[in-house]
Amino acid sequence: MNSNKKFRTKNKRAAVRAPRRTPVEALNPRQQIVGAPLVGLVRDYDARARALSLRLEEPLSVGDSVRVKGKDTDLTQRVERLSVGRRSVQSALAGETAAFEIADRVRVGDAVYKVRRS
Repeated sequence: MNSNKKFRTKNKRAAVRAPRRTPVEALNPRQQIVGAPLVGLVRDYDARARALSLRLEEPLSVGDSVRVKGKDTDLTQRVERLSVGRRSVQSALAGETAAFEIADRVRVGDAVYKVRRS
């Protein structure tokens, strides 16, 4: 009998799934921007660190311009630092939960779009 079979392990890597898209109907008309790709919705905001976290629906990189739009929020700025978990990264892929610093207060549920600076 082959004893190696007992200790053989399977590859436990999780399959990468496509991120679930937020339907347009779920967004308030005040949050919608026509023509700009939706990066995600704000999941958490830390007022002390002035950082927001979101689950990405589109890839995001350092240097990209983002616009946070909500009921009381309308803010455009560049991503200076980006982190996934506790690691600082240059870019994050769709499906990852990322965080970055933001200049002003945002609220959970605000929409974050990737925009082009003109």
